[in-house]
Amino acid sequence: MIIYLHGFNSSPQSGKAQYLKRTLDRQGKGAEFVCPQLPHRPDRAAAVVEAEMARQPKEKITLVGSSLGGFYATWLAEKHSVRAVLINPAIEPHIGLRAYLGEQKNLHTGEPYQLTEAHLREWRELWAPRITPSRYLLIVETGDEVLDYRKAVQRYAGADQVVIEGGDHSLQSFPQHLPRILEFAGLRVPRGA
Repeated sequence: MIIYLHGFNSSPQSGKAQYLKRTLDRQGKGAEFVCPQLPHRPDRAAAVVEAEMARQPKEKITLVGSSLGGFYATWLAEKHSVRAVLINPAIEPHIGLRAYLGEQKNLHTGEPYQLTEAHLREWRELWAPRITPSRYLLIVETGDEVLDYRKAVQRYAGADQVVIEGGDHSLQSFPQHLPRILEFAGLRVPRGA
């Protein structure tokens, strides 16, 4: 079971989430995928994912987190001892998103909200001080214009890592990594699917 965690101000309609869903649907494995809408409040987002995780046997869960979703996936992987694929993950949103305090709007739903100090405090509380590298597959592109890929490479030292030259924060190379992601998740999908 893949639980996809979208990024900051995103939704289940994100390009990567939809591409992964279509691929699994074509292979008759659509029931092995879920992408919940994550609330903007970190504590609520974590609760939504934990509720979804509670519906599945722990050993079958693989989290796939993009950007802020990668941050949540790390906290959840450490708390629940599950696997996680991290795509250009946010490392310290309690620091990096401080510059975005104030009015925000979800890019897909249009929902407006205020990003506040309370968000930063909640992200700080979800930060995992230590990680277990064997739980992770890290995929980053060096051209990420939003997050410094080197911080992810350093934080997840010892994890299975794929570092692609160029690209951007959206991970332009995402389709080519799908076989590896699905293999890491324990799903067998033929190459080229």
